[in-house]
Amino acid sequence: MAQPSVYQQIFDYAHRANPWPLYAELRKTPVIREEDGTYVVSTYREIVALLHDPRLGSVPLGADGLAPSFIRLNPPEHDRVRRMLTRHFGPPHSPRRIDGMVPELVEIVTGLIDDFAGRTQVDLVDDFAYPFPVTVICQLLGVPREDEPRFHVWADAVVEAVGVLGEASTELRVRSDQALLELGAYLAELADAHSKEPGDDLLSALATDDGLEGRLSRDELMSNAALLLIAGHETTVNLITNGMLTLLRHPGVLARLRDDPALAVPVVEELLRYEPTVQFLTSRQAIDDIDIAGITIEKGSPVTLMLAAGSRDPHHVPDADRFDPDRLRNEHLGFGGGIHYCFGAPLARLEAQIALAELAHRLENPRLVTDPPPYRPNPLLRGPRHLQVEFDHVSSARVSAG
Repeated sequence: MAQPSVYQQIFDYAHRANPWPLYAELRKTPVIREEDGTYVVSTYREIVALLHDPRLGSVPLGADGLAPSFIRLNPPEHDRVRRMLTRHFGPPHSPRRIDGMVPELVEIVTGLIDDFAGRTQVDLVDDFAYPFPVTVICQLLGVPREDEPRFHVWADAVVEAVGVLGEASTELRVRSDQALLELGAYLAELADAHSKEPGDDLLSALATDDGLEGRLSRDELMSNAALLLIAGHETTVNLITNGMLTLLRHPGVLARLRDDPALAVPVVEELLRYEPTVQFLTSRQAIDDIDIAGITIEKGSPVTLMLAAGSRDPHHVPDADRFDPDRLRNEHLGFGGGIHYCFGAPLARLEAQIALAELAHRLENPRLVTDPPPYRPNPLLRGPRHLQVEFDHVSSARVSAG
């Protein structure tokens, strides 16, 4: 049996807690061609170049019977759908939608931490990092919070299939496609209801859009609403959990954050570089020959961009394996780049900043129960499945929090 390549080893759960040595090994050769024909790119400069290269396209995959979401499309269709989605999400058309949510975000975080009272240990994933962004994305989209158990099952099936190699991926993909269809149908029914009685939420806005480009088709609405619901909470769960894990491993920074909540801004930015939620991008394909780093990526070849490896590239960031929120320059790949740059970035940043600042302030003497914690099986959306944290007691909320 052939020895697995460095790239293949990254998918082995044994390396989930510490993939960084493998990423360092990958970076020794910026562009590697795997036996299956996939080109793996792991250095910052080359990743950025490809993210902005129109010759690198998305593979337009979607569940059978469901249109591909916009992140699976290429221009001009990608641009049309993305414009229609972002018009209702944030600047310049809806500049106050995200900033206007700050009081709600603080209220949700405060309530979740209040529930820690009388306890000296919590699972930060189940008790905080999951319910917070789920509540937020439900409010933003107009999805009833009480339906969370239903879409939790669908979201788990979709996420489980992301970034999986080998024969196991076929069975997981079938389950994922079925879950996407069911989730899409559920959201389409909600959108129909919102179109009759619209509210101040994204589903209502999309279902009643009378812009110059018209409305999304029903299939487009189903697939993209499903994407927003899943991506809107799954990635933020890991950002918050990876963030608190990193802070507990760096008590000096945690103490500074406790005293200075404004430090949350550079802390989150450094976390996006140092412990990103999305480790790599797959489903990319060369739509023409691309010459890069002395290699020709042949037309039609699949390409994987190792974002987490690129953000720790020592040729881009000095002392790249050190967590340092005081970096003067912090250009990272935590939200991708180019035309597919994550448009949910402003909300994710805000959620993580508020969450980590309040946890640092209110948990007295927090400490890890298990290090490393158990990780989720998914190699692409990397984060702890549980994060048991002990503390002496819970302090009162900041007077200025609201």
